[in-house]
Amino acid sequence: MSTSTTADALGAPVPVLSFSPVVLSVRGRPVDLQVRVSAPSTGTSLPVVLLSHGHGPSNNLSSLNGYAPLADFWAAHGFVVVQPTHLTSRTLADLVAEAPGAPDFWRSRAEDMSHILDRLEVIENAVPQLAGRIDRTKVALAGHSLGGFTAALLLGAGVTDPETGDLVHLRDPRIKAGVLLAPPGRGGDVFNGPMAAHWPIIGAVDFSTMNAPALVVTGEKDDPRNFTDMGPDWHADPYTLAPGPKTLLTLFGAEHGLGGIAGYDAAETTDENPERVAALARLTTAYLRTRLHPGDHAWRAACEALTTGPDPVGRVESKS
Repeated sequence: MSTSTTADALGAPVPVLSFSPVVLSVRGRPVDLQVRVSAPSTGTSLPVVLLSHGHGPSNNLSSLNGYAPLADFWAAHGFVVVQPTHLTSRTLADLVAEAPGAPDFWRSRAEDMSHILDRLEVIENAVPQLAGRIDRTKVALAGHSLGGFTAALLLGAGVTDPETGDLVHLRDPRIKAGVLLAPPGRGGDVFNGPMAAHWPIIGAVDFSTMNAPALVVTGEKDDPRNFTDMGPDWHADPYTLAPGPKTLLTLFGAEHGLGGIAGYDAAETTDENPERVAALARLTTAYLRTRLHPGDHAWRAACEALTTGPDPVGRVESKS
């Protein structure tokens, strides 16, 4: 694969400032909401990317301390990245095990992101050298695995509350676009794996109202057998079942870790591939840049460089 054209389109990376924790007190939340903020050392009118972590086996990667391969790259190329520690994090397990909403905290995870946007000025002023540099009208959201489920809700998907039977919508219109990384798919008859009964909320989602623009990223070899026998295509459901505008990126040879996005050299990654992670970082940066800055051609350049030619990293399809 060739990355030179993509690198030219994205510009040279700049040093990154990372500050954590920024602590926000949220009424009714059993513990304070803590976030990490990563930002480029230069630039103004910076767009924001909220990053929702998954629910992996590591103690700290599923928290504000994870996903550095993406967060660092996005920040180095002009985004302010805000990463909360959701209540599902293993780092909070002993503190929140009996809290309302446990163990999936599906509503709280989505509400964390809206709380961050409510307090974005506070966060901006708490981080040294960041005050006055954020464009609060340009906000995107990314999430991996369970974080992809969280992102889907904030982008417009509905969910039936398993306890009440009510259809719940948590769409936040301040979020203009999203990136769903190896997200869970549909419920219904195909939601038949051994873990389905333990996570009924995942099978309760309705993608038909997820109207916001989104890039859905799946791994060609991401086997979801714990939840369904549908195969890797299950992870593409937020693309397949949602209205446009949507784009689907299928990464060749990738499993659930998409090459290792949860952390540098993470032993839990079953498909470690630094080149794949680098390509994904460039493609997601390009997608977000083009979505938040209409007229920017970074996405087209990235697709030409990384998904065409003799050694493509994956394939792309879109619908409007």
